[in-house]
Amino acid sequence: MTSATDDAAAIATSADILVVGAGPAGAAAAAHAAAGGADVLLLDAATFPRDKTCGDGLTPRAVRALENLGMTDYLAGRPRIRGLELNGWGAQQRVPWPASRFGPFGSAVARTEFDDDVRRFAVDRGARMATGKAVDTERDGDRIASVIVAHGAERTAVRVNQVIVADGVRSTLGKVLGRQWHRDTAYGVAGRSYVASERADDEWMGSHLELRDPDGGLLPGYGWVFPLGDGTVNVGVGALATAKRPAAVQLRPVLEHYVRMVGDDWRFTSGPERIASALLPMGGAVSGVAGRNWMLIGDAAACVNPLNGEGIDYALETGRMAVELLADSRDHTQAWPALLRAEYGTAFAAARRAAGLLTMPKTVPVLGRPGIRSAALMSTVVRVMGNLLTPEDTDLIARAWRGSGAAFSRFEDRPPFT
Repeated sequence: MTSATDDAAAIATSADILVVGAGPAGAAAAAHAAAGGADVLLLDAATFPRDKTCGDGLTPRAVRALENLGMTDYLAGRPRIRGLELNGWGAQQRVPWPASRFGPFGSAVARTEFDDDVRRFAVDRGARMATGKAVDTERDGDRIASVIVAHGAERTAVRVNQVIVADGVRSTLGKVLGRQWHRDTAYGVAGRSYVASERADDEWMGSHLELRDPDGGLLPGYGWVFPLGDGTVNVGVGALATAKRPAAVQLRPVLEHYVRMVGDDWRFTSGPERIASALLPMGGAVSGVAGRNWMLIGDAAACVNPLNGEGIDYALETGRMAVELLADSRDHTQAWPALLRAEYGTAFAAARRAAGLLTMPKTVPVLGRPGIRSAALMSTVVRVMGNLLTPEDTDLIARAWRGSGAAFSRFEDRPPFT
């Protein structure tokens, strides 16, 4: 395999489609566009492989998105995750992924490896790769004519026809284009680490719905243990917050406490390493996601599950959706947010409201203590946390979830992606 710099060429001065950000969203967009014959330049400020704070889990929906991308054999030999091992309030339930069009198995791959592999796949499909940071634009009326790329002390103007912005939760270029993150709905703070474990080949993802700090205080969040099949597991904690109820959480001691708490069950043979943390906009809680010839995708567009921070499947999907829209839309300003709302709006609205309730101190034990003992309720939790409810589902739970999301959207001051 070539080194990270071997396939990163000098920054070109023009591209039909410039994709800013080479994580899963951007790399997927670049791969789909290049496969269709477009001239694609894939740009990232980092040198790959690079790390990303994440749980590293792949839901069945993410597995299906990889297959749709063309990476059908990528997960061969990697963990085959059957579902979630849910814990809390003295109870445990193992809940398989519910039957869905996405298939019966998930997986897990460390982001240092996963992101680089999807990026390389895009390059193999024909995308050109360059290293640099998109810092500004030059306009021609309401269009982006060029993107200014910084590489060290150099500045290069890249002439573009279309721009897909996938530069992550902070979205430097998105801010230049007018993106705003609204924290009145739930957002996430998360920390993760890697620990050697004798259960690294397990078929279940561990999930603890009763998350406590070192002093025993109950937190509005959850902990996870995701087996990576390489002798290690990804161990992390996430907490929910809103502007009214910010997360006053010191993540490192909470994470270290959680590692100690689950160590015997998961047979840890080392302490936590490579601890990292991140802040996550969720549930489409951003505005300014598109203009005439540009659009934001993935984390940059807050396409993240508001209940657990899962976003890899949405990243891969929005990469495909963006490229498909390019063929049908001459002005993305309204078309792209409308498409995002049609695909994710009701689910995000319902999950945002539920996540907001969970930031209220008494909600978690009131719902969690009896809920963890209900197989039917935990199956619904897995469907929601695994992003396995889709507009095509017609069962009672799916209809109720969509109905509540549609109702919340009508009464929200700021529905998703507005």
